[in-house]
Amino acid sequence: MLASASGCGKTTVGRALSERLGVAFVELDALVHGPHWTETPDDVLHAQVAPIVASEGWVIDGSYRRKLGTLVLDGADTVLWLDLPIRVWLPRLIRRTARRMRGLEPLWNDNRETLRGVLWGRESLFVYAFRSHFRRRRQYPGELARYNVVRLRSQTAVDRWLASI
Repeated sequence: MLASASGCGKTTVGRALSERLGVAFVELDALVHGPHWTETPDDVLHAQVAPIVASEGWVIDGSYRRKLGTLVLDGADTVLWLDLPIRVWLPRLIRRTARRMRGLEPLWNDNRETLRGVLWGRESLFVYAFRSHFRRRRQYPGELARYNVVRLRSQTAVDRWLASI
């Protein structure tokens, strides 16, 4: 299971890891965000994710603990925490968002990022990214203490770890 703030590379690392391990890759955002940003109900999401977690091998991008509780965490043999500095993930997030807004990088279920959704409001992408970055740094050490966590704090560490797989 991969955890990090938006823009740290969860999906990129997850795809590479699943390919190296020969297991399924699941991006939870694709299951949660239906067409027109309709959010999948918690019970439906749980019914979709439970069989994946129960399967032999997988790499899951995200945990959605608010919706799934510890389902993904409890099923993971390793939690990969990409704890990269803001100076690394913010430029990535800006570039990715620009590509998505220009239609060059598709989102799940034909959704589109908008300038309003990215910049304004409590649920804006950038506000969420900053809030979650600091919240994770405060809360994850305690919350994830009972799991096998690999915390990587630089892109070099991510590259080295991935190369070791």
